[in-house]
Amino acid sequence: MAKITKRSEDYSRWYTDVIMQAELADYAPVKGCMVIRPNGYAIWEKIQSVLDRMFKETGHRNAYFPLFIPESFMRREAEHVEGFAPECAVVTHGGGKKLEEPLYVRPTSETIIWAMYKDWIQSYRDLPLLINQWCNVVRWEMRTRLFLRTTEFLWQEGHTAHATEAEAEEEARKILQIYRTFAEEYMAMPVIPGQKTEKEKFAGALRTYTIEAMMQDRRALQAGTSHNLGQNFARAFDVKYQDENGELQYVWATSWGVSTRLIGALIMTHSDDQGLVLPPRLATLEVVVVPIWKGDDEMSQMKEAAHRLADSWKGKLTYHVDDREGYRPGWKFNEWESKGVPVRVELGPRDLQRNEATLVRRDTGERTTVPQDRILEAIKDLLEDIQSSLFRRALEFREKYTFVVDGYDEFKEKIDEPGGFFLVHWCGDRACEDRLQEETKATIRCIPFDRPAERGRCLLCGRPSDGRVVAAKAY
Repeated sequence: MAKITKRSEDYSRWYTDVIMQAELADYAPVKGCMVIRPNGYAIWEKIQSVLDRMFKETGHRNAYFPLFIPESFMRREAEHVEGFAPECAVVTHGGGKKLEEPLYVRPTSETIIWAMYKDWIQSYRDLPLLINQWCNVVRWEMRTRLFLRTTEFLWQEGHTAHATEAEAEEEARKILQIYRTFAEEYMAMPVIPGQKTEKEKFAGALRTYTIEAMMQDRRALQAGTSHNLGQNFARAFDVKYQDENGELQYVWATSWGVSTRLIGALIMTHSDDQGLVLPPRLATLEVVVVPIWKGDDEMSQMKEAAHRLADSWKGKLTYHVDDREGYRPGWKFNEWESKGVPVRVELGPRDLQRNEATLVRRDTGERTTVPQDRILEAIKDLLEDIQSSLFRRALEFREKYTFVVDGYDEFKEKIDEPGGFFLVHWCGDRACEDRLQEETKATIRCIPFDRPAERGRCLLCGRPSDGRVVAAKAY
């Protein structure tokens, strides 16, 4: 088994080593693309199933739209096409012939969806229209990193239409709250919800909302966004509805999405130098049982005992009995640790005599001996404790590396070491925001929803500010 680079030696290499050792993904023959292996895709399926349920509970339905988007559609919303043009892949030939109109490979689906909404929306009775799709998108990235930034990736994108601005605003914020709930209750990853600046908002949006998380290298990761699109796309595609007074009105829109970068977020929030650490609610395998024996005379007895112990867990836990021959117990322990299984059960001849088993938790390595007749209850309690402990540990880490800073010199000194989230005053001027990024490589991650009103002076120009924003280096 290959050795995983320590985080303290090379964080970037550590991240890739964890992915490779856990067999989550691999580099594809196509530059900038990745192959998501079964272990990685199983995590995506769990993410997908939880979010899909949460979306449907709030009235959203799934649909599917084409991968190819006519160039003329992309050009209808000027700000949108300008924002995405550098990242787009364009098909100019098909069937051996040059196409009459180039086709963009989907970087996001607002344009083609709103072309369809024009036919589907006629009256106020057709609203709200709440649609989500699970699909792949292509953005031609120059610098790629597995899960975090690849040329092709998987995601969900919601696209909704509403009768009023207030309804669209409510929808955009409701979805962000779903993302926050998922991040904190399932990923065990604390996030800061807030609004993006004009510079950082989605191309073509009225307002963009975000959840920002801190990774273990103290950089920020944008973990989900929700956009109030206003009437921009409705106007571009002439999507109107007849209101209750018989008058034609442009509809109001939102779009929102999360992607497979959430798997990268999981890795960088919780994993350690031994490999992957997964919160139990997203672990595809919660428990592994490793029977231990010496010699052939004990082997069949211990295998049988391990299966007998685990058989009662069917339908109550996801588990696997690792009774492979030819591998030492220590090798198996290391393998399952590197794959992030939350709980390991060790069962040896002495445990069998005492009618006990040893539970080992992945996050801390703590060992507990429990009677076999209480093991299911003990495992369930342990899984819940691991889930809450991972969140608490991540929150404590974020709080430790969140700084209130008023001086630009101090900010420049601390942004690289120790790094983290910096609560700073900003006047709201784009020029100051640009200067911050140019001089420090940091960006304003969000204007937090819960920031208190506080008079201060802009970090860069000294002009008045009415509250602090979150600044950080980011992925």
